[in-house]
Amino acid sequence: MKKLSSIFLFAAIMSSAATNSSAESKLSSDLANVDPLSNVRVIVQSKTASTNVLDALVTGLLGTVLQHFSSVHGGLYQIPALSLSALANNPSVSFISLDRTNTAQLDNTAAAVNVNALWKGGFTGSGIGVAVIDSGMNPDPNLGGGKPPVYSYDFTQPAALATVSSLLAGITQPLPTSSIPSLASHNAPDQFGHGQHVAGIIASNGKDSQCSHCSRLFKGIAPNVNLIDLKVLDQNGQGTDSEVIAAIDMAIALKNAYNIRVINLSLGRPVYESYTQDPLCKAVESAWKAGIVVVVAAGNEGRDNTYGEQGYGTINAPGNDPYVITVGAMKTEGTYTRTDDLIASYSSKGPTQVDHIVKPDLVAPGNLVVSLLANGSTLAKQYPGNMVTLSYYQTGLNTNDGKKPSNSYFLLSGTSMAAPVVSAAAADLLQANSNLTPDQIKALLMQTASKSFPVSSSATDASTGQTYTDYYDIFTVGAGYIDLNAALAAISSVPPSGTALSPAAAYDPTSGTVTVEFDPSSIWASQSVAGSRALWGAQSVWGSSEIDSSDRALWGANSVWGQSSDQSSQTVWGARALWGASSMYDSQTPSSSNTDSGSRALWGANISITGEK
Repeated sequence: MKKLSSIFLFAAIMSSAATNSSAESKLSSDLANVDPLSNVRVIVQSKTASTNVLDALVTGLLGTVLQHFSSVHGGLYQIPALSLSALANNPSVSFISLDRTNTAQLDNTAAAVNVNALWKGGFTGSGIGVAVIDSGMNPDPNLGGGKPPVYSYDFTQPAALATVSSLLAGITQPLPTSSIPSLASHNAPDQFGHGQHVAGIIASNGKDSQCSHCSRLFKGIAPNVNLIDLKVLDQNGQGTDSEVIAAIDMAIALKNAYNIRVINLSLGRPVYESYTQDPLCKAVESAWKAGIVVVVAAGNEGRDNTYGEQGYGTINAPGNDPYVITVGAMKTEGTYTRTDDLIASYSSKGPTQVDHIVKPDLVAPGNLVVSLLANGSTLAKQYPGNMVTLSYYQTGLNTNDGKKPSNSYFLLSGTSMAAPVVSAAAADLLQANSNLTPDQIKALLMQTASKSFPVSSSATDASTGQTYTDYYDIFTVGAGYIDLNAALAAISSVPPSGTALSPAAAYDPTSGTVTVEFDPSSIWASQSVAGSRALWGAQSVWGSSEIDSSDRALWGANSVWGQSSDQSSQTVWGARALWGASSMYDSQTPSSSNTDSGSRALWGANISITGEK
């Protein structure tokens, strides 16, 4: 019922006599190939009508009510595909989209982000709740001081999802602690092996790497946070929009009870419509506005050149939303120092599809990251070569013992691993100053991020021999490489007001230039921020080589990538796939093997099994 991979009817809808341009504009683009004889799972939104009105509309068209949301004004329904046009024609309906599928996307990690400055100050995330919306967590003495998550819920179980969605429907504000028993916690184990790894990057205490002969310490960035385990990905690393939205609803409802200040989303799927219409984006915005920092993996499609875009325009949803912190992946090059670190060629690049938002916002270590193993999980079984051997972090072992796999640690790569670094960093900073808002955390991390990069770097895929070259522009590294030492030093000077909305980019095909435009409410657009425009203005956030003196980025090929590069003028800036009005994914259809009840699964985890040398 959950693995959504079906194809929706759009051509047939267009040919229907009942369809008009108004109805078509309310249907998401990926409804284009739906089977007209199927029943499909869709999220129906309304700006004004109550869910009772939507329920009546759907049931009147032989549909079924499945679930209501609180962070999104609407619900999940199953309806005959042939009825979609009639439903869209109703003035009470504002938008209809598929219940799409999402998938899941440290020895040197802590050193690379300069977290020691926070730890020395006693800031380890203590008292801060971090909701990990992922594939679950298992009991582990290495996790969070050996204590289990303070709350767990498994949204992949239909009965559990139905129960909690009915309880959460209509709740728009955090619940008082006295109401929590009605949302009773239950086990949400990690059968895929992704959530445990992500949780370890955030909150591992390093217990099994603190022996007398251990040479490496695998410790999370915020080892004392309280973890909230909200499972939305199954044993195959797949889940749906509706499950993720329900988990976000839960995090908002439990915010006060568990001091949930951060949500980590190391998952994603393609962008099919504007973030202003996408229900998944609306859900993360609701969490942000409720006072929760939302951190999202950028995606692992940075090598994609299907449309000649050379990895540009491949940011996943909900990382395309301008509110959230979207994170790309860096390679630590196996060293503790930052100076040799490079971008991972698979890390997705901006601007976003449809809206052309400048993303990612930051980059963080995400390549070949050692973190906690979920024994018996799908990833552990399928990729035994990723088991960390004892000799990797212990000395004095004989050859045979050194080759034995650890029962505690596993190796994964991807923006899924980079996002929890930033989530944990946010938790540490919130312990240091609990009054910081999500916008202030985002602005602080972006403004203080390191902007020292080479012009370009290349990586060769050992399996194919293909070389990928990356250029360090704002669509590749955003505002820069996270630096917690610098963030802590600037924590008292963060502007007291203003949003941290990511800006939008616009391409002028006549001149071949790109401009970046800022929301008037944003910190970067302010004429005077904390008495100094230079400190928090756009130039200081994205770098003076990217943003001109008017605080509107204006550049052509040479100023971004250097005099020797004509990358932009030949392949990127003029690519229709990048700047066209519709999503490059419109023409793609999901695999029929993942079809179930007319719905399609999220991409899930943004991970790379082999990583990048």
